[in-house]
Amino acid sequence: MIQSILNGLTLSAIYILVSLGLTLILSIMNIVQLAHGEIYMIGAYLVYFLFSIFGVNFYVSLLVSILLVGGFGIFMERFLFRRYTGDPERAMIISIGLMLVLQNIVMFLAGGDARAYASPFTSVARLFHAALSWERLVVIITGIILVTGLFLFVRFTKQGQAMLAISQEREGAAIQGININRIASLAMFLGSALAAVAGGLVGGLFSLLPTMGSFALMKGIAVIVMGGLGSIPGVIVGSLFLGLIDGIMPMFSSVYVAGLIGYGTIILILFFRPKGIWGHD
Repeated sequence: MIQSILNGLTLSAIYILVSLGLTLILSIMNIVQLAHGEIYMIGAYLVYFLFSIFGVNFYVSLLVSILLVGGFGIFMERFLFRRYTGDPERAMIISIGLMLVLQNIVMFLAGGDARAYASPFTSVARLFHAALSWERLVVIITGIILVTGLFLFVRFTKQGQAMLAISQEREGAAIQGININRIASLAMFLGSALAAVAGGLVGGLFSLLPTMGSFALMKGIAVIVMGGLGSIPGVIVGSLFLGLIDGIMPMFSSVYVAGLIGYGTIILILFFRPKGIWGHD
């Protein structure tokens, strides 16, 4: 059971990193970036190419992946989504097209076969007679650090307060002199970079596929719907719930039953709280 809980916490950390990016983009730009799963996938493949193919140090590979994917987020905001801010239908069409383009580019470069790379974290930690690889511990610790850092950033920095103001009242924030476009670019950078961190870390745990982003997007949307659109605490609670369900239930049944329980619980929560656990008007 302890082993299953620790595995569930690993999945929760991955879900949090992916979902936080979706939440930032949704809150600031009022669009659902459906290609966000592919951003996560690109982050994983960049680490694979740099680390496994070109022999670059793993930490350098991860840092380069984060910066490149974050920079691509700025590019997307400026040239793809800026004109459609507040227009979710057209932004959705753009993101679907982007999703297909990114998938096919990676399939052309790496093929459709599963890829993997050896993680630099090879030792095993012992906790209450349960074995947990350092790969999973690093994912959990990284998730905790980045969530804490994002919370402090939003709470105590000028840019973070500007993000909060835009998410609450976009027009009022613009009247107060906040540069909406600059903050939107920052949100896309942070959201894409968080997804790249998740993708870069899971490459040592799971196989890489050009379609792996679809699963991440599905979980990310489930988390933010359950927790409440635009709510960071809701993302954390939703990710912990789904991650623990996905980690523990296969011990008693199968991953399919775990998914059924997780999504069924979300439907039940929305029946009583349509705006999610931490949703607000």
